[in-house]
Amino acid sequence: MRAAPFALLILSAALVSAQDARIVEVGKSPVEAKVTSGSLLRMNLCSSGIDVIDRDENVLRVSYHADRDDAQHDVRVRIQISGDRADLRVSGCPRNNFRVTIEVPKNSGLYVRMFAGELNVRNVTGDKNVELDFGQLTMDLGNPDQYAHVGASVNSGEVNAIAFNVSKGGLFRSFSRSGPGKYRVHAHVGAGEVDLR
Repeated sequence: MRAAPFALLILSAALVSAQDARIVEVGKSPVEAKVTSGSLLRMNLCSSGIDVIDRDENVLRVSYHADRDDAQHDVRVRIQISGDRADLRVSGCPRNNFRVTIEVPKNSGLYVRMFAGELNVRNVTGDKNVELDFGQLTMDLGNPDQYAHVGASVNSGEVNAIAFNVSKGGLFRSFSRSGPGKYRVHAHVGAGEVDLR
């Protein structure tokens, strides 16, 4: 009788370790990893053009394309998964005409940091904390009522939030709104433009 709880404990530990993973790929596209719905996805992304879009499966999928095949040999994708959190780092990106598509489960929390470029976030439900130092951030929010708090700012540039009838330009522009929903949005660009749709 005592062996049954011990066996159950070993099985539980095996299941937990099966959920954790570490993937490192260089010059390979696409790169995939299983994640759980509702996970927090933390991303540190290279300067480029990046689209973060929803996916119907519980998979984190990174694919990329450069104008020249030899330009993407040094691209490094690292994914570390621990329980309901996944850390993604994309580095070694070529400088010109390089695009990355990151597919995530529709219901995901996002924490994204990127130095420069164009970042588009589309059809992802959940908390979003996204910052760029330089460039353009475009985020599709969907229904504004699903958010408890939305804040957007630039040090220099423009903040446009069509869903909230807000458009501001200049130095140190920002806006903040509270609502009845459960999700939170933080969007910041040092120099450039934030568009919330």
